[in-house]
Amino acid sequence: MVTPAQTVGAQRSAQSFVAAFSANAQRFPDSPALVWWGEPVSYRELNDRALRARAELSGADLGAAPIGLRCAKSPDSIALILACLMDQRSFLLPAATLPEHTLEELFRRAGCAHALTVSGSSGRYSWVAPPRAAGTRRDRGAAEGVRSFSADPEAVTFMLTTSGSTGLPKIVPLSEGAVDRFTDWAGEQFELGVGRVVLNFSPLNFDLCLLDIWATLKHGGCVVLVDPARATNGHYLRDLLTGHPVELVQAVPMFYQLLIQAQAHRDNASEFASVRHVIVTGDSIAPQCLAQLPGLFPRARLYNLYGCTETNDSLLHEIDPTNLPTGALPLGAPLPGVRALLVNEDGTVRDGSGTGELYVSTPFQTSGYLDHPQYESRFVAHPYGTDTRRYFRTGDLVYRHENGSLTLQGRTDFQVKIRGVRLNIEEVERVLRTHPEIAEVAVVAVPDVVAGHLLHAETRRAPGATLNTLSLRRFCVDRLHRIAVPSTFQITDDPLPRTANGKPDRHLIARLSRKES
Repeated sequence: MVTPAQTVGAQRSAQSFVAAFSANAQRFPDSPALVWWGEPVSYRELNDRALRARAELSGADLGAAPIGLRCAKSPDSIALILACLMDQRSFLLPAATLPEHTLEELFRRAGCAHALTVSGSSGRYSWVAPPRAAGTRRDRGAAEGVRSFSADPEAVTFMLTTSGSTGLPKIVPLSEGAVDRFTDWAGEQFELGVGRVVLNFSPLNFDLCLLDIWATLKHGGCVVLVDPARATNGHYLRDLLTGHPVELVQAVPMFYQLLIQAQAHRDNASEFASVRHVIVTGDSIAPQCLAQLPGLFPRARLYNLYGCTETNDSLLHEIDPTNLPTGALPLGAPLPGVRALLVNEDGTVRDGSGTGELYVSTPFQTSGYLDHPQYESRFVAHPYGTDTRRYFRTGDLVYRHENGSLTLQGRTDFQVKIRGVRLNIEEVERVLRTHPEIAEVAVVAVPDVVAGHLLHAETRRAPGATLNTLSLRRFCVDRLHRIAVPSTFQITDDPLPRTANGKPDRHLIARLSRKES
C-alpha cells in the first residue's frame, strides 16, 4: 500500500486543504477545531466564521491583488486565513509585531492594495488604507513582481516572511500545492487525524504553523492555541499541557526550557503522559535541556526537525531517549521527496565525511523570494547539473560523519575573523551550552579596530546558580582556542531578548553590548 508520505513528491496533493477542511466541518461539525483561552471552537463555528470573512472579502472591491493580513493569533485570525484560502486569494502574513514602516514596505513589495486586521476581541475585521495610492510607479512594480516571481503554475496562497535578521524580511511565497504536499506528509508522519490534539506554540506568521495549525485542521484534529501574550510564562504552558490531552508538541528550545523551569519544584514531573510526539526545531537545544525531555514526556517519541522558511521541513531525526548525545543533535535523514547536498567552498559536491554548506530541494519549497532579485543566487541548480530541481542554499554549515549522519556546525554568515583567525561563533555557543549553570546563551561578534572583531557572550544563569564571569572565563579557557574565548561576558537572570520566532535577538544583543563597552 502506498502512503501519502511515499507519494509526497508528486505534483499535487490527493486533496486540497480547503476541500479537506470543508469535509471535516460536514462530517463532525461539533468536534473541536481550536481551543482558545480554555474555550473550544467547533469545526462548524470555525467554518461559519470563515464563510462570513469570505463574504466580506467578496464584497470588497479587491480585484486580483493579494491582501495583507495584520493578525495576531486568535480564532478569528485563523478564520480570516481560511477565508483567503477558500477564495483562492494570496495573502501576506508578516509578524504583527513588526514596526509600522516595515509592515507598510512589505505590503507594498507584495503588491497588496489593502491590508486587513482583526479588531481585538470583537472579531470584527478592519480595512487598512494602502501606504501609497494605487497607480504609482512603485506600486505597479510591486504588483508585477507578484505575477512574475515564479513559473510554477500552482496558485500562490501563503506569503510568509523570513526573520529579517539581515535587514528587511524577505517575502517567501508558497503555492497551494506546496502547502498541501507538506500537510499530507505531516499528517502521515505524526499520526494526525480526527480528535488528535496538537499544541501550537509559535506565532501565527511562523512557518511552524503549517504543521501545528494547518496540517492538524486538514486532518480533523484540534489545535490548542498558546496566547502570544503569555508564551514566555512556563506555568501557563504547563497548565495548557495538563489541562488538555495534547498528543503533539512542536516548539523551539525556549519552550522546553520554560517548561522545565516551571516543573522544577513539582513532584509529578511525568504528568505530560498524553504527549506522543515531541518535536524540537528552530534552534540548537542545550544538552541539559534535552536530557530532561524523556522525563517530562515519558510516552513520547522525540524528534529533531530541521527546515527553513524557504524550503519548509527538510530533515528529520528521531532521538533515542536511552542514548542522548552530549553535543549537537543529528539533523537526520531527508524527508520523502527531499534531496540534500553538502557543497564545498569551491562549488564541488562533498561525497564523504567533512563540512560543507547544506543545499536542499523539497516538494514544499518556494520558487523564489518575492521582489528580491539580489537574493536569487540562494536558489540554484545542482552544481553538476545532474537533475532539473532547484536547490536552496541554506547558509548552514553541516558536518557529515563517517557513518553518514549530519550535524549542524554553524552558519556561513556566523564565521568571523579575529586577529586574522577564522572561527565559527556557533561553535563557541555549543561549548558554553555544556556548562551546567547556563540556561541559555548567545555569542555575538562586535567590531574592533585592532582585532577586526571581538566576541561577546550573553548568558542567563540557571535558577539557583552562582555563576560569575571569572568562573565562566576559566571554563572557556579550558575548552576553547584562546582566540575563541569571548572578550566580554554578560551574565543575567532574565531571559535573553528574542526575535518573533523565538531565537536569540543577536542584533539587539550586539547593539546593547557596544553601548555597555
